[in-house]
Amino acid sequence: MTDSVDTPETSEIPLFPLSGVLLPWGRMPLRIFERRYLDLVRDCMRRDSGFGVVWIRRGEEVAQRGQASPELGDWGTYARIVDWDQLKDGLLGITIEGRQRFGLHATRVADGGLVMGEVSLEPPPAPAPVQADWGALVEVLQSLETHPHVQRMGLSIDYDNAWQVCYALAQLLPLEESLKYSLLGLDELPQLVAALNEVLNRISGED
Repeated sequence: MTDSVDTPETSEIPLFPLSGVLLPWGRMPLRIFERRYLDLVRDCMRRDSGFGVVWIRRGEEVAQRGQASPELGDWGTYARIVDWDQLKDGLLGITIEGRQRFGLHATRVADGGLVMGEVSLEPPPAPAPVQADWGALVEVLQSLETHPHVQRMGLSIDYDNAWQVCYALAQLLPLEESLKYSLLGLDELPQLVAALNEVLNRISGED
């Protein structure tokens, strides 16, 4: 993972609020048509920089972590553009990849309508080995990677890094966005693994 930050210093970055949650190492396709986001994509590609993806709560009851905005989640994921193309409908299509998490403390609307966020970027978690009893997570993720839609994303997953396995799996599973948001907010790997195992048990009907 690149663009790492060693200290939790606060900085201002452009935000792309979405109804979906982006997790570290996850990839997401976007259709760009608003002028403010076309300008954002242009600037990011020119400067080789990224932007913050933050979830639009839409009034749902979610965990609190500061008070950045009543409409936006209190934490999100810094993203980089990894691919782009002109779509058949003439719009710009991009693929973004999640990098590190950030806490969102305040927002303002800049000229042109782009939302800017005061954020504290967190360093990426140190790679952690996949334990033997976490094999179900690996198996499900490997099966999802065979799907043509997932293959088009061009994922490159390090199956020796449990953090990457968990985040990639959470991104690909058909979960409610509020649940993905809560998974993004977990700070400890065992908590994340336990939550994903509970999700898989529920999907398989074991719970």
